[in-house]
This record gives sequence, structure tokens and C-alpha cells, in this order.
Amino acid sequence: MLYQAVSGDPSSEPKILIRGAGTISASTAPLVVVDGNIGGSYNAADIESVSILRDVAATGLYGSRAANGVIIVNTKMGRPGKTQIEFNNSVGFTNPTTGNFRLMNSQELYDYQKTFYNRAPSVLDNNTDWWGQAFGTGHINTDNLSISGGSEKVQYYTSAVYYRETGTLKGTGQEVFNFRNNMNAQINDRLKVSVFINGTVNKNKLEHSETKYGAYINLPFDPAYDSNGEPIDARFDPNWLGREKDNYLHSLQYNYNKNDNWVVAGDLNLDYKLSSKITLSSYNRVQVSNGKSARYFDRRTKPGGANIGELYNGTTNSNRFLTSNRIRYVEEFGLHNLALLGAAEVETTTSGWLDVSGKGLPAGRDVMSVATGVLTNPNGATDQVGFRKYLAQADYNYDNKYFLIGSFVNEFSSKFGRNNPTANFAQFGASWLMSGEEFLKDNQTLTFAKIRASYGTVGNADGISNYAALGLYSITQDASYSGLPGAAPFQKGNPDLTWEKIRSANLGIDASLWNRVAISVDVYDKKSSELLYRKPLAATTGYSYVWVNAGSVQNRGIEFNITSQNIQKPNFSWETSFNMSFNKNKVLELSDGSAVFNAGARQPIAVGYDMDAFNLPIWAGVDPKNGDPLWEKVTLDANGTKTITKTSVYSEAATSDSRQFTGTSAAPKFTGGLSNNFRYKDFTLSAFFNFVYGNYVYNETRVSFDNDGLYEAFNSMVLAKGWTRWEKEGDIATHPKPIVGGNKDSNQGSSRYLEDGSYIRLRNIRAGYNLPETLLSKIGFSRVHVFVSADNLWTATKFSGPDPEVTLSQQDQVSGLSSFKYPISKKIVFGLNLTF
Repeated sequence: MLYQAVSGDPSSEPKILIRGAGTISASTAPLVVVDGNIGGSYNAADIESVSILRDVAATGLYGSRAANGVIIVNTKMGRPGKTQIEFNNSVGFTNPTTGNFRLMNSQELYDYQKTFYNRAPSVLDNNTDWWGQAFGTGHINTDNLSISGGSEKVQYYTSAVYYRETGTLKGTGQEVFNFRNNMNAQINDRLKVSVFINGTVNKNKLEHSETKYGAYINLPFDPAYDSNGEPIDARFDPNWLGREKDNYLHSLQYNYNKNDNWVVAGDLNLDYKLSSKITLSSYNRVQVSNGKSARYFDRRTKPGGANIGELYNGTTNSNRFLTSNRIRYVEEFGLHNLALLGAAEVETTTSGWLDVSGKGLPAGRDVMSVATGVLTNPNGATDQVGFRKYLAQADYNYDNKYFLIGSFVNEFSSKFGRNNPTANFAQFGASWLMSGEEFLKDNQTLTFAKIRASYGTVGNADGISNYAALGLYSITQDASYSGLPGAAPFQKGNPDLTWEKIRSANLGIDASLWNRVAISVDVYDKKSSELLYRKPLAATTGYSYVWVNAGSVQNRGIEFNITSQNIQKPNFSWETSFNMSFNKNKVLELSDGSAVFNAGARQPIAVGYDMDAFNLPIWAGVDPKNGDPLWEKVTLDANGTKTITKTSVYSEAATSDSRQFTGTSAAPKFTGGLSNNFRYKDFTLSAFFNFVYGNYVYNETRVSFDNDGLYEAFNSMVLAKGWTRWEKEGDIATHPKPIVGGNKDSNQGSSRYLEDGSYIRLRNIRAGYNLPETLLSKIGFSRVHVFVSADNLWTATKFSGPDPEVTLSQQDQVSGLSSFKYPISKKIVFGLNLTF
């Protein structure tokens, strides 16, 4: 599993990838199941346990949406007995990670630019740290109050959480209010009722693109404030040297970008024992969400100046209903144990959105009613999508040593064409508890051993348009005629569009040595076929694109985890856990006999290659004679023989023949983690490292500030260790000679900006102390715990940007890309947990 915290924005969410990417345009996100129902919302403070399912036999219950694995979240429940009240408070601060990255100060930039550009020495009168002005210390505060308890018949858990974080980038932050109420009630010997209610309100202050952009490119020669300490409006400063003439500090006084949203989810789960062997269950969820967004650009600022003020308002809403009805039969025949499960599940989601925008607003008046003009025509949509699933499952074991499980699933999705909206999937699994055999029962070394195998198919429909199979028209201003509404073809229909199918095989072993070392190893082969792909169409067809099923991709790999109880003493314990995952991805075939999709793209989809493989003009370094950039030029003769030479003409290196696969990919060769947990009396200490190896990142930001003189009105980065610029004939350098206007397109897209993205990171370290029981009895608490926790304190990497962690998703079309990144934060939090 690859965990990716790809942005330091407090409102961003991490991305998780399990066993590689096996799709082009559909989703790679795992399914989240909260308290037994698909989807739902939760707060981290309310989590009781989290488990991850990868094996196809284990995920069969959840059908097609388990194609990318399943994350099962169980929230806290009350226990019979005394009512327990917990109050947790934590405060902390954050700072942006900068890694190996640093922009030049005035002296450094002056010394660099004077080799190719004349600057007056007076520019050294200012030395503005634009990065430091944009990024700074953020703050975190969390308060959590929970009450739990109950009787043998009824148990409850109620919590309220308040979380507030100001981002390290000015103008960003998040405020979250969360409420949860969980109740289990054993009505009688036959009926159990569970009610879960969770509500969340998010208030997000989002980043201004001009703030982050200015932090990277603004010149240190330009002052941020005037003599009165007020931010300068760069548009009216005749001495401003930066190309964009934009002081984001001036804009931040007036402009904002924010959204507010709320979601409420309610579950009603019923379990009724029809007899001692038959149980009827009905699991139901209703989820309602609404959101609104606003972006405002005051007329007094550069972003709002062109249209004398701009305002963008948006609203979203979603209503989701899920019901899963199940019948379960269990039987014992001596040493034989059998459980049969049948399920019927229906889910319907309706959603809508609306965007409006206006211009010509008076200064400081950020309401649409005062707009004097329409910026763009109102835009909106209403969607509805439905799923249906039938499941039959048999689970058998003999003597609790030999286990078999099989599932058959029939699923329907309204996203697919009328010819193929349904599909059948099946999963099978078997396991053998070797340690239950007589020949291992008394073994003191191999104290537990289990062999597992599974094979099956699942489908994938997530991440594509709700109306992907339909022919769609777009009714826009561009299609109007004489002021009357008009429609133009937009999406071509495909009545044969059907499920993306994933066939998965897994072989695993679980073992324990001396009851102290637990080992788990899995080998898997996952093949995705009939890939869902949004295929672009030529303009002559009259359509923009069509959704098709387009080929197959294979992921093969091995995963292992080792957990060792190194020391177990009454006053001291030490546990270590280590895991690694290796995955190899390969495109097996594409539809219509194609060899490549998206030819000319940075990462085309090509048969025989990794889905995340880079295809670019190949950088060949710097000509030692004159400092010119060099690339590889590929020439094919009449017989198809390939000849590679070097050229300093970029257009010759960027032809379809000269673009080459670089032998690198955004996908890592392996990932892993290492954790250690220590306990000494009432003290605890834990540390967790994670690492990623073998992936490459396209550092697109360097196009702007590592450009060999093309943008002399931008700041430049301090060269990374080992990098050098060409200065004289004979120099063997990594960077060409800087020239005003650029050196022969040296900053154009090529493998020059591909960098090793491998890293090892101290993801978290935490120290805690539990007050001794003798002291607790005197102050009336049952538990008092204090702690300090730190995230992302240290990272080792060769990557030249502020942070090597990037997303891996062909769906987002940004796989392995780093561009003007909001880096993740170093975070230190102090906390106090009280229980009474």
C-alpha cells in the first residue's frame, strides 16, 4: 500500500494506492467501509480500528467497488458498565518542509544574472524572501469530548470534535466541527438494532494560485512593503522588476478563496435471528451533503483589476441512499462448519451543482447582487446514478483447519450502456491452518502457520462520468443562434460500454515464530481488462470524446510484513514492525490493435510499458565546447534502422521519432515502512518511518526558475548539490550557459527535469506518559495521558524540490508531477487526554 500526502493544504486529503494502478480513466481509490456500510464519513478521533483488505476473496462481499482494495473503519462503541467521559485537547504548530530546495537571495541572484544580464547594483537595496513571506508557521488546535457507556442491553458512544488548522501558506486553513452518536440495542433475544449518526461541517480557506506562484518566482529585488509598511501594489510601482507585476501580499488583503460544506450520514442496521441458524439483516444508510464555494477578486487587486472585480459562487448537493439486505444461514455437522450468505443491495445517488460568476463589483462588495455584468453564463447540472448488487456466498471449514470460501456477484450500474449494464463476478479462496495439525501442535518454534490462496474477478465503475455511455449535447452560448438556445455534440454515445474487469490471484502465508515474530507474505497477480478510457476524438467527428473499453494492464508483486515482540518484560517492552511492497506494472494490450494511447504525451499508455512510464525528448547534457543544451535525435532509415545522434535543436529532439521512453516511471519499484514501539513503566515512545524507492518525478516547476536565462524577471533556484553551470570551453556541466531569452529552448519539456523521487521519511515520532494509578485516585481521574507528537521531521532524498511526495493517478493526469507544490508540513503537537 502506498500512502501519499501530496499537499500541505489543510483541506487536502491523502491518496492511497493498493497494489498498483490498474486503470486509465477510472478511479484507483480503495473502497472505504464505515461500520459495515459502504462509504460514510468519520472523524479520526472516533476510530476504534482500521483494517485493509487486498485479497479478492476477502473483498468479495463488497462487489465491484472493492476493485482497488477495501479500507474497513470501525468507530468506537460504548461498553456495559460505568459511564466514561473523555476529554482530549491538543495544540501544535506546523512549518513547511523545504527539503533540498532554496531560492536565491538578492546577492546570489545578482551574482548569477550578471554573467548574462546587466543589473544595476541598486537592486541589492532590497532582499525580499518571497517564499518566507508566503509560507510561515501554522497552528493546530483539537478538542474532543466523548461520553460512552451502557448496560448489557444498550450501549452508546457520543462525541463532539472541534479541529482548527491554519495552513503554512498564507490565506489557507480549515475549521471542522464533527458530531457522532453510535448506539447498539439488543431489543430482545432475536432483534439487535444499531443506529449510527455522524455529521461534519467543514469550513475551508483555500490557496490563492497567485500566492503560491509568486512565492516561487517573484524577484528578491522587489520590495514587499512601502515606507509605511503597507503592501505595494506592483502594478503601479515603476521600479518593479518582476515580470508578473503582482505582489500577492497586496491581493491577500482583499481576495479570498473558500468553501463550506456539510455532510450528515445516518445508519440503521437491523439484525434479526429468525432461528438459531438463520439471521436476517438490513443495513441502511442515508447521506446528505451540501456545499458552497466563493472566490472573490477585488477590483483593487491585479487578479480582479481587468474586470473591475470578479466573484465566483458555486453550490453542490448530494443525496445518497443505500440498503443492503442479507440472509445468513449457519450449520454445524460434527467437524464441518458451513455459513451461507445471500445479499441484495441497492444504491441511488442524486447530485447537482451550479456555478455563477459576475464582474464589475464595487470595492469590498462581494455579493452577486451588486455585479454589473456577467463574467460567464451560469452553468450547472443534475446527475443521478444507480447500483444494484446480488451476492451469494458460501463459507466452509472442516475442523477449523481447512477453509473454503466462494462468492458469486451480479451487479448493475446505470453508468454503462444499455447492451451491457450488468456483469457477473466470482471469487474463490482456500486456506490451511497448518499449525492445527498434529505434527505442528507442540512445535515450539513454528507456533502458527497458515497458507492462503485466492482467485477471482471484480469490476470497476468508479471515477467515470455518471452518463458515460450516453450521447450528450452541450447547450452553451457558443451553440446559440440569434440569441436562441442551441445544442452542439459533446460526448459520443457507446451502448456497448461495460464494466472494467479485474482478475486477481493471490498466494499468501502467515506464520509466527516462538509466539513472538509474526510474518505475513503475499504474492499476487492482478490483471485489469476492458479498461475504461475517455478516448479523445478528432474535431471532424463533431464530438470531443467517447468512453470506451480499451485494453488490459497487469500488476504483479509481493508484499511482506514482519512484526517482532523483541522484549516483553513487566516494566519494559519493545515491538518492531517492518513491511515492504514490490509491484511491477505493464500494459498488455490496447483496443483496436493500437500500440499507444495519448501519443506525444509525457506519459502515454503504451503496450509493453509501465502505465506511468515517461516518454520525452532525451536530455543529453551540455556541449562542453560552447555550453549549448544537447538532446538525443533519433533518425530512422528506409529499413527502420535507428540511429541516435546529439543535437542542440530542440525541435529535432521533440519529433515523434525522437521522443523516447526514458526507462523511468513515476511508479516506485518498492515502498515500505518501519515502526518501533517502546514502553517503560508509564512512558511510551513510538517512531514510524516510511520509504519509497525507484520512482521518478517530473519537476515541472524548474521550467520557470531553472531556465538558463529565459525568464530573467523570475527568481532562480540555488543549484542542488553536484549541479554546475557551464562557464568556459571544456567545462563538463549539468546546466547550459545562461543567455538572455534562453539558450536554445533548453527549458522545454525533456528528461532534463526528471528527478529521482526516492525518499525515506520519519513520518511520525511520539512520546507519551500515563500518570500512575496511585496519583489518579487522588485527583478523581481513571486515566491521564500527556504526549508530544511530531510528523515529517526528517526526510532524506535527492529530489531538488521542497517535497518529493507526489500523486500517482492517470485519472488526474498528473502522475509523478511536481508543479508549484504546496509542500507538506513539519508538525509538532502537544496533547492531554483525560478520562473520568
